[in-house]
Amino acid sequence: MVQQSPRRLELTVTADQAGEKIDTLLRRELRLSGTVIRRVKWLDDGILLDGMRVTTACRPAAGQVLSVRVADPDGQGDMVPTPGPLDIVYEDGDLLVLNKAPGVLIHPGPGHYSDTLCNYIAWYYKKAGIAADVHPVQRLDKGTSGLLVVAKHPHAQEQLKGQLHTPAFRRIYLAVCEGIPRPPEGCIDAPIGRVPGSLMARQVDPAGQPASTRYRVLRTGQGRALVELELDTGRTHQIRVHMAHIGHPSPATSSTARRITASSPAPALHSARLSLRHPCHRGTHGLGAASAGGHGPWYERAAFPHAGKPPVYYTPVRSKAGMYSDRAASAPWVKPSSPRASI
Repeated sequence: MVQQSPRRLELTVTADQAGEKIDTLLRRELRLSGTVIRRVKWLDDGILLDGMRVTTACRPAAGQVLSVRVADPDGQGDMVPTPGPLDIVYEDGDLLVLNKAPGVLIHPGPGHYSDTLCNYIAWYYKKAGIAADVHPVQRLDKGTSGLLVVAKHPHAQEQLKGQLHTPAFRRIYLAVCEGIPRPPEGCIDAPIGRVPGSLMARQVDPAGQPASTRYRVLRTGQGRALVELELDTGRTHQIRVHMAHIGHPSPATSSTARRITASSPAPALHSARLSLRHPCHRGTHGLGAASAGGHGPWYERAAFPHAGKPPVYYTPVRSKAGMYSDRAASAPWVKPSSPRASI
């Protein structure tokens, strides 16, 4: 196994940039934050100009190559690397996109110090010789499956976190709900707050934080609906709270939960598609994922137990760079994208 070098960003100084302080170039051209710069400038290989260590006050000439380390010098901290299953949809030097299976926690916590997705990623890095850290960008509950973005270094994490809840970072989910929403397409705009006396439970609360969810019914049958949802905000349990608020809860949160989940591994919620602006390349990427771990057919059984034809779970999205998940695109339930459904 060959250990990879820590991730670096490079900039060849142009005539227009010549004479500027390196600190200015790092912030303006490479979009590094002051926090990242302060973290790396004390390292022997933190900031280099033509391979030689320099300070942030240095003023390079045209044609010189500025190189900065963005990999976290503290590595993975006290994260325990543990072997476990990973379904990698996309990977480069700055980020991972995973197809998370239901029933798996993302972060270590009380009672789960070594059996989470972060532990599995740390093991993957160790075995592959990848010099990277584990920084999940968005939240997915334990029972939610689908696409999860993980930054490999603090700079990528900062850039991606800054995109959350903006048009640059779009997240589209699939959910099974009780009943048929009317109208079949709309926007749920209802603030969400904590349930008094609970740290985690949430409810619609006029005094809560603004929350907006757009939905569209894809298929109906057997008194349920398969719904596509896009989040404009990212409140805790937003989809479940909003769908319950309009009278169409997920089976896993309704009175039929015991009957539905007895034959299923997870709540009927799947992170199906996303698009984001790359944290370092500035290009836009779109990705789609079939239900992780082969659980796609369960959506069909839970929502429409007597139906024969599977629904459209997602449409793969091709970015300007032509990137999408070949693994997901080979799934038998993929249907051609329509202009309305495309990201």
